[in-house]
Amino acid sequence: MDSLLEDFMYYSAVERGLSANTLESYRRDLIAYLDFLETRGVRHVADTDRSSIVLFVQHLKKNGRAASTVARHMASIRTFYGFLAQERKISFDPSRDVEVPKTERRLPHFLSGEDVERLLLAPDSATPIGLRDRAMLELLYATGLRVSELISLNESDINFAASFIRAFGKGSKERIIPFGEMARRAMTDYLQRARRQMIRSPIEEALFVNHLGERMSRQGFWKVIKKHARAAGITQHLTPHTLRHSFATHLLDNGADLRSVQEMLGHADISTTQIYTHVSRKRLQDVYRDSHPRA
Repeated sequence: MDSLLEDFMYYSAVERGLSANTLESYRRDLIAYLDFLETRGVRHVADTDRSSIVLFVQHLKKNGRAASTVARHMASIRTFYGFLAQERKISFDPSRDVEVPKTERRLPHFLSGEDVERLLLAPDSATPIGLRDRAMLELLYATGLRVSELISLNESDINFAASFIRAFGKGSKERIIPFGEMARRAMTDYLQRARRQMIRSPIEEALFVNHLGERMSRQGFWKVIKKHARAAGITQHLTPHTLRHSFATHLLDNGADLRSVQEMLGHADISTTQIYTHVSRKRLQDVYRDSHPRA
C-alpha cells in the first residue's frame, strides 16, 4: 500500500501541481487511513470496501475528531480512490457511496479597522527586523495573500511601477494583485534599509528573509504576527489568515464587488468568497440589535 501512496503523491505533485500544504495534508490523512487498515489485517486497498471506510470514519469520531477533520480525511480518501480507479489499480471505487459528514461553516475571524491599524504600527521601524515585519504585515493586509504565498514571494515578483505583485496560489495558479501606497512605502523602506543587511548571499531571491538571511517560514511569520498582536494589545483570537480575512471583509464592507474580491483572493469557487458577505451581514445585524430602540 505504501507504493500506491507514493504513486498518488507523485501524481498529485507533478501532474496536478498541488501545493506543499495540500500534499502534506493528503499524506497525513492517508497514512492514518492505511495504518487503520493494517491494524484490521488489510494488506491491499483492493481488498477494501465501503465498510472499511465507514469503520475508519467511526474510528475518527470515537477518538473525538471534529466533523471538519473527518470531512477532510474523507476528501483525501475519495481523491486517493479516484486516482486508483483511474489508474486501474482497483476495479471499483468504494468511497463513492460513503456520506461525507456535514460541517458547520464557521465565519472567519477578522480584525476591526482600528485593530488592523494598531497591528500595522506595532513593529519598530528603527530596526531592520521591524522594517521587515512592517512590510510583511502591510503587504498581507493590502493584498489578502495566503501566508504561504507571502513567504514564497521573490523580490522579482514585486512590480513597483504598476503597483502589483505576482503570486502563485493553490495548484501553482498565478494571479496579479494590486497594492496601495502604504504597502509600497513599507516595502520600499524594507528593501532599501533592511533586506540588504539581512541577506547572507547576494543571489538570495526571497523577498522576506529571517535573521539567518534565508527565506521566512510559515512558523517564523506566525511568531511575528503573534508578537506584534500582543504589543498592539489585541486579545481576540488570531490565525495566520486573520489579515487575509480582514482584507476581504473590509473590501466588501466598503463596496467592492464579490467577483473582484474572489479574483484577488484566488478562490476557484465564488461560494468560498461568499462567506465574507455573511460576515458583513452579521455585523449589520449586530449593529441593528445594539442600536435600535425596539430591537
